[in-house]
Amino acid sequence: MSVQASIEAKLQALEPSVLVVENESHKHHVPPNSETHFKVTLVSERFGGMLPVKRHQQIYALLADELAGPVHALALHPYTPEEWAARGGERPDSPNCRGGGR
Repeated sequence: MSVQASIEAKLQALEPSVLVVENESHKHHVPPNSETHFKVTLVSERFGGMLPVKRHQQIYALLADELAGPVHALALHPYTPEEWAARGGERPDSPNCRGGGR
């Protein structure tokens, strides 16, 4: 199973209404076809009443194996459905990597 597929499968535990896992490794200075840098957008009712740091900790706990191994960077964008709607379904763009594209 690919790292991306593993992340997607494990995050199903949060019962997301929206889940987008993007492999952004190609934007960094890593070998072709790497799975080291990911961006996760996750919308879940489970985040209601939860501070952002607690949302991140919940995701980190689910992805402990990936973070201990192949994943070097993980950008998290966790929202409640209400927050997601207020954003118009938009998430922030990732910044360009200073070492990417070499």
